[in-house]
Amino acid sequence: MAEWRPRVNNGYRPPSYRSEAGRREITLLVVMGACSILLWGSPYGGYLLYPFSILATWFHEMGHGLAALAFGYDFERLVIFQNGSGYALYTTMDSPSRLSQAMIAGAGLIGPTLAGCLLILASARRAATRSALVILGLVLIGSTLIWVRSMTGWIVLPLLGVASLAIAFKGREQWRRFAVQFLGVQGCISIYRDFGYLFSEGFVRGGQAQLSDTGVISQALFLPYWFWGGLITAMICAMVFWSLRRAHS
Repeated sequence: MAEWRPRVNNGYRPPSYRSEAGRREITLLVVMGACSILLWGSPYGGYLLYPFSILATWFHEMGHGLAALAFGYDFERLVIFQNGSGYALYTTMDSPSRLSQAMIAGAGLIGPTLAGCLLILASARRAATRSALVILGLVLIGSTLIWVRSMTGWIVLPLLGVASLAIAFKGREQWRRFAVQFLGVQGCISIYRDFGYLFSEGFVRGGQAQLSDTGVISQALFLPYWFWGGLITAMICAMVFWSLRRAHS
């Protein structure tokens, strides 16, 4: 004999975006993300958000490095400086193709958003939320051992990894859900740690002029760097909107 019972929400699943509670939760995450961007743009905001500034650089540079691996290149090292800037160094026996250069540059911009959206989507299920925090913690620690070659990275990234694991195994369900959503939003907006970078053709590091990621894409493909900056911004906004709505559906 079959018996029907209504599904009971145990308080874990994110509230629907159609409800007041859901809209309030989404608004809070968006506001916190916007505040992070504004603080990064202020003179001392990067220091107030220092662990997340380092995390933002890690997301960005790991996007470059993993894309280089996908193309068969050697991801040699990831360096994060004390001021929060950094770089991913990859080497290859042959000259990289124009397509691979554009894809590797773009991966540093879109890759963190993709990872962030996956974290946000994971918040819709209890098991997925814990798994996401565990995976993030292990990847932070593992990438430090394999690729990171700077003191700042050696100190900050493992601490963030341990914190992620601690929340996964010791935190309350609601805190785990909020943490994975917040970290997901941080991943999505990580490229805006330096807002002007996305809309600049290049920059100077160590007295040497270098192309920005959008500058590399423009040089490797076509159309100006500001076009790619605008397109990537539109893609990031659409991905964040979709993932937040999906997680709260």
